Amino acid sequence: MIEQLEIFPGNTLAVEVVGSFSEVDEKLCQKWFDQKLADGHEHVNVLVKLDEMKVSGSSAKAFMEDVVWTLRNYKKMGHLAIVAHSKILKALIPIDNLFFQRASEGRLERYFDVSQMEEAMYFVRES
Repeated sequence: MIEQLEIFPGNTLAVEVVGSFSEVDEKLCQKWFDQKLADGHEHVNVLVKLDEMKVSGSSAKAFMEDVVWTLRNYKKMGHLAIVAHSKILKALIPIDNLFFQRASEGRLERYFDVSQMEEAMYFVRES
């Protein structure tokens, strides 16, 4: 299930995945992102908290749709904060930054441990 952590009036979207991640969750997140763009924002800063996510119960199809959608909309994303407690994600974020460096135009993806939630919120709100 996906839910908004906080609703921001600007170009920031903060969501948390609790339990599993389904196709319905993927569509809802896309809707929130598209609404920010419809509000006139050129880029949307995104915070995704994955601490309570259970990969085993999540939909593989939803995950693949999310990856494809993210690749298609990458240039519309501003800063991206991934909040979790995962050594794997922590290692993958710098690789993402290298891979997307040419398309990022000053945007940055950062990993934050769950204990750094306040810092992650600041990172997406103040960019």
